[in-house]
Amino acid sequence: MTTEEFAEYADLGATTSEAMDIAETSMDRVRELVPDETLADRIRQKSVHATGDPEFQHLVRFTGADDSEPVRAGARAVLDSAPIVTDITMVQAGITGRGHDCEVRKAIGNGADLAAETGMTRTAASVLELDKRGVYDGAVAAVGNAPTAALALADCIEDGTRPAVVVATPVGFVKAAESRTRLRSVAAEHGVPAITNVGRRGGSGLAAGLTNELVHVASDVRDGEVSLDTAEAATDHPVGDEVKR
Repeated sequence: MTTEEFAEYADLGATTSEAMDIAETSMDRVRELVPDETLADRIRQKSVHATGDPEFQHLVRFTGADDSEPVRAGARAVLDSAPIVTDITMVQAGITGRGHDCEVRKAIGNGADLAAETGMTRTAASVLELDKRGVYDGAVAAVGNAPTAALALADCIEDGTRPAVVVATPVGFVKAAESRTRLRSVAAEHGVPAITNVGRRGGSGLAAGLTNELVHVASDVRDGEVSLDTAEAATDHPVGDEVKR
C-alpha cells in the first residue's frame, strides 16, 4: 500500500454509499433532537453526534457577539487555509483531510527543553513554544485532551496572541472544567471567538468532531449552500456556569 493509498484509507469520514447513508441517517436522528436553525446549532448537533448524548447540546458554550460567531470565524479561517493546531496527536488524527487546504499540526512534541527546565507539562510547554513562533495567530486552535494546554493557550491570548477561533474540550476531573472557564473568560475579554463546554466531559474525539464541523460549514459556504453574512441574536450563556455531569 502506497503512502497516498494509506492516507485515503485512514482518513476519517464516510466515503462509500453505504457509509454515507449510515452517517446521514445518524445525523437525521440527531436533528430530531437538536434545533437546526443556526450555525451554532450545527455545533450542538455535532456535539450530540460525537458523544451519543442528546443532553450534551446544553453543555456547549459559545464566546462571541452571538452564538454563531465562533462558527463563522472558524469557517472563514478554513476558507483562508489557516493552520489547524491541535494539542495532541489524537485530535490531529481525527481532523478530516477532505474539504480544506489547511495544514493540520500538533503542539505536542515541541517545547521539551522548556518542560524539562520548568517542570510544566509537556502539552503546556508545547503550546508556549509554538506560540513563541507565532503559530497560533490566525489559526484554528483545538484542545481536546490537556487542561494545561488550554490554560497555556489562555495565557497566550492574555499576552496578545489572537487565534481565529478556539475549540477547547479538555476532559477530566482535575483542572478540565476550570481550564475551560478561564479560557472562556480570557477569550471573551480579548474578543477571541471560542467553542467550549461545561462540566467534566469532553475529549479528543469531541474536539476533532467540532473542528471538522467548521470544515463542513466552510465547504457549504464554498458550495453556496450557507452564508456567513447573517447576524443572529446572542444567547446568554454565563461564563462561569459549570455543570457537574
